[in-house]
Amino acid sequence: MKLKIKSIILNILFFSVIFFVITTFQQRNLLSNDQPAPYFNLETLQTGERVSIKSLQNQQTVIYFFAPWCTVCKLSMPNLDKLAKNGSINAIAIAADFESKQQVEAFVDELSLSMPVLLADSHTASNYKISAFPTYYVISEDLKIIAKSMGYSTELGLRARSF
Repeated sequence: MKLKIKSIILNILFFSVIFFVITTFQQRNLLSNDQPAPYFNLETLQTGERVSIKSLQNQQTVIYFFAPWCTVCKLSMPNLDKLAKNGSINAIAIAADFESKQQVEAFVDELSLSMPVLLADSHTASNYKISAFPTYYVISEDLKIIAKSMGYSTELGLRARSF
């Protein structure tokens, strides 16, 4: 019995280390923590109004970069939207690789997203060093990057990175 428990613990430890190494490797080119979040001033999909990074000041925010063709984004975004709806976190999504506004609208409608969705310009993805989707940054109240990640995340994972 003790041997079986020890084996389970070693397996969990092994897979945790592998996960950490892979995650660190994937994120190696993202922006560093504690640096100011790059400026943006982007149009919202829903209203056409413009939102700048400055409007996020005084509230910790998850900035979630996605592409409407991304299957992982389709699976992950409802988790973020649910947390944003219930007030657990402040979140905005930025469409960073799309063919048309209509493509993004169809994606947002299909998922029934309620969080603000911004349309990236040609510099935004580059400024945030986006190389894969989804990629997200957690921005502090003073607009500094405090966490980052790539790939699928559960509600629990998003909540954990936000606090």
